[in-house]
Amino acid sequence: MTLTPLLTAGLETALNKILYRDRGLKAARQRLSGKSLRIELAEITQPFIFIFSEKQVDVLSEWSDTPDCTVKTRLATLPKLRNRQLLTGLIRSGELEVEGDLQVVQYFSALIDLAELDPAEYLSPWMGDVAAHGISQFGRRGLQFIQGDIQRKQGYLSQALTEEWRLAPGALELAWFAEEVDAVGRSLAALEARIDKLEVK
Repeated sequence: MTLTPLLTAGLETALNKILYRDRGLKAARQRLSGKSLRIELAEITQPFIFIFSEKQVDVLSEWSDTPDCTVKTRLATLPKLRNRQLLTGLIRSGELEVEGDLQVVQYFSALIDLAELDPAEYLSPWMGDVAAHGISQFGRRGLQFIQGDIQRKQGYLSQALTEEWRLAPGALELAWFAEEVDAVGRSLAALEARIDKLEVK
C-alpha cells in the first residue's frame, strides 16, 4: 500500500481539527512544538512524518532532515497509542520500536489521549446537531455491542476449554487406567489357562 498526497493532506486536516482547535490542549501541544515524529507502518511503504509547530501539525511522506523520533509499528497497534500507559508495554513486547527521543512519542500519545474524539462535533456542520448526535450515539452503541459480543465469545471459549480440560483425564488417571487394563488382561489370560486345563481333564 502506497501513501498518496491525498491521504497525508486528509490526515493533516483531521489532526489539526482534533488537536489544534481545543484551547485546553495548548500546554500539551507546546511540548511538541519544534519536534518531528516519523511513523513507519508495516502495511504502508512510505512513512508519515509529523512536524509540530505552535499553530499546526504538518504531515509529510518525504522529508530530508532526521526526525527527533522514529516509531515503527503496525496499523493495529496505532489505536493503543491513545493510552500513554500502554507505551512501555508495547515497546517491551516489540509491537512498537522507538528510535531517537522517546519523549516525543510520549508527548504525542498524551496529546491524543487528552483530545476529545467526538464524531458528532465533526459531523454537525454538514448534517445538523440532532442528526450528528444520533449517528454518533448509534456508532458508539454499535461499537459497544461488538466489543461486548467479542468478550462474551472469549468467555464462552475459555469456559469450554476449561470444561474440556476438566473432562479430559490427567496423566495419573491415564497411568492408573493402563494398569487396570493390564490387570484385566492378566486375569483374562489366567482364566483362559484354567479353562484350557479343565478341558484337557
